[in-house]
Amino acid sequence: MISVNDFRTGLTIEVDNGIWRVLDFQHVKPGKGAAFVRSKLRNLRTGAIQEKTFRAGEKVAKAQIENRKMQYLYASGDQHVFMDNESYEQIELPGTSIEYELKFLKENMEVYIMQFGHETLGVELPNTVELEVTETEPGIKGDTSSGGTKSATLETGLTVQVPFFINQGDKLVINTTDASYVSRA
Repeated sequence: MISVNDFRTGLTIEVDNGIWRVLDFQHVKPGKGAAFVRSKLRNLRTGAIQEKTFRAGEKVAKAQIENRKMQYLYASGDQHVFMDNESYEQIELPGTSIEYELKFLKENMEVYIMQFGHETLGVELPNTVELEVTETEPGIKGDTSSGGTKSATLETGLTVQVPFFINQGDKLVINTTDASYVSRA
């Protein structure tokens, strides 16, 4: 058991028969009444995000999530195959359970698979990934990095806003938390 006063971003907890990851939290001490913790949680089974309020000092169960390093191999219909590089064990995940993560996954990319007991909960991406631009309007000489943005389609099908100087074939660093452009690779 863990106290809600010890919440931190990324912590996984068991509440209301669900496994949740803490996305954000705030300790609130109103002038009148008892203190409480306002939190934003993501259900690791369904992907739903919920805001929940806990009384200060309330105890919740900490979920024991195992992160296994695996390599994304390929898509077979709606199933996506991952392989453990040490044991060569393969698992398949349905596309519906990793819909957001598919925007960043390339073949042979190493990711962490989150498991709770024998149940596979999903894919944990690195903070940033390198993706190549497959389609964008050509850059015009004289455009600067602070001049504005245009949309670019990346090799995984993801569309992001990039500065005008980015051209087709450029490799970009993309933030996986909000699908935003960081820099050229």
